[in-house]
Amino acid sequence: MLRSVFVFAFLCVCATAALADQVSLKNGDRLTGNIVKSDAKTLLLKTEFAGEVILQWEAITSIVSSQTLHLTLKDGQTIVGIVSTDDGKFEVATKDTGSVTASKDLVVGVRDDAEQKAFDDQIERLRHPHLTDFWSGLLDTGLSLTRGNSDSLTFSLSGKAARVTERDKISVYTTAIYTDSTVDGVNSTTAHAIRGGVRGDLNVSDHLFVFGFTDFEYDQFQDLDLRNVVGGGLGYHVINTKATSFDVFAGGDYDQDFFGAIAATATTPATAAVTRKSGEVDLGETFNAKINNRTTITEQFSIYPNVSDTGTYRFQFDATAATKLKNWLSWQVTYSDRFLSDPLPGFKTNDLILSTGFRLTFGKGIL
Repeated sequence: MLRSVFVFAFLCVCATAALADQVSLKNGDRLTGNIVKSDAKTLLLKTEFAGEVILQWEAITSIVSSQTLHLTLKDGQTIVGIVSTDDGKFEVATKDTGSVTASKDLVVGVRDDAEQKAFDDQIERLRHPHLTDFWSGLLDTGLSLTRGNSDSLTFSLSGKAARVTERDKISVYTTAIYTDSTVDGVNSTTAHAIRGGVRGDLNVSDHLFVFGFTDFEYDQFQDLDLRNVVGGGLGYHVINTKATSFDVFAGGDYDQDFFGAIAATATTPATAAVTRKSGEVDLGETFNAKINNRTTITEQFSIYPNVSDTGTYRFQFDATAATKLKNWLSWQVTYSDRFLSDPLPGFKTNDLILSTGFRLTFGKGIL
């Protein structure tokens, strides 16, 4: 009876070993388990007792699989079947074409069925991405305080999210700044502006793209209740590499500005609410550069000559330098300028924002 139990146990062990993939090493060791995947340098083997083990290919003398594996070659071809190695070559017993041999130098990946399915699903997702895929973004914050003869608080917040594929790009962006100060017991707000918008770019060739956008802006100290701009046009990728991009673009837009009524003061008379609606030409450029592994610079300039009221125009300029502290954390300095050639009486033409603070990023980082 005892002998029968031992024989049965031995047969079970042999059956289990026969159903497992085997990897032989140069030091004479032999491991069994399931080959999960490999690249040109390493192989991942999932064993029953040691868990997942990563092996260097240079330490492997041979493999024999009991399961179907998928071999991907340098030319993109995939070979599927039971795999063994011999003298630096993969021998694959395929279902349809029989035995196929491939040199080890030509094989860039090995995957089991589950890994191959996950890989194929990822490729399909890259080819046909959903609107919710591939988003990345950043959040810039700045804060300054003074206490003593004067108390002041300045807070700035800027955010941007982008979905970038080889064919198109969708950007959502916003900037806000607020300053509150108290001098000699008198409290006042000295800066309050909010800007934001959405833009979409669609590549029609390697260099040419079309774009459309809508922007919104509020500025208490220009007495601007709302500026809404809707426009679009054509652009050209002058430089488009991983480290540097430089685009130029031209188009047109429709601008609606709603200025609120102004109460009379000792120096200026009261004015009624003003609404301006006009067509504009849109000319501009964007520049992004990776200076080194830690520092990036982004810059955009747009000028809008007014075609409804010729001789007037506005422009906007934004530039940011960011230095990475961690993968998700940077220190940034941002300069922003908004110019309006014909502001309401008593208001200046320029509104400037200079802020510095932390930058938080998610996804692969932007741009």
